[in-house]
Amino acid sequence: MLVKNLTRILNPCKVFRAEFTINHLTMKKKYSVLFILLVLLGNLAACGNSSTYEGYKNFENKQWKADATAVFNFEITEDTKPYQISYSIRNTVGYPYYNLYLDYTLADATGKVISTQRVDKNLLNPKTGEPYGKGIGDLYDHEFIALENFKFPKKGGYTFTLKQAMRLDPLPEIVAVGMRVVEKQ
Repeated sequence: MLVKNLTRILNPCKVFRAEFTINHLTMKKKYSVLFILLVLLGNLAACGNSSTYEGYKNFENKQWKADATAVFNFEITEDTKPYQISYSIRNTVGYPYYNLYLDYTLADATGKVISTQRVDKNLLNPKTGEPYGKGIGDLYDHEFIALENFKFPKKGGYTFTLKQAMRLDPLPEIVAVGMRVVEKQ
């Protein structure tokens, strides 16, 4: 016992190293367990809606030309469940307007139009100029619902198109557009 205490007094670094190593391993285990729990929770949260289709179209030089229709083709394999169809706009803070007029169309594989509409969506607050949506740096993403609880008439291929309907051509500072089809639970 006396020899052990003398060793600690004479060489405290070895004792500290051993305690640090044990504490370090304990911390690693705690963080590993925490990481695994976070991954599991993330997977559970993602189970609410399953994305059937998701696609994006990027525009060259951040300009959406009036004749550049974004076309998204997708398949529906289950026609008894409701779906949510949404579209997204990605713009920079340099976008010159607060709103965006666009036309969307949903058609089946034969080209029969199922739904079409011209919409006016605000990308920026008209009074303050603050951007809406989710942003990182100078890019902002906006998601809008086109059709909620929509039941497709039959299984098969469908086409969703987006076309800008603004007076300015090309429309600057629009980086990309996208659309998503999600099966509702």
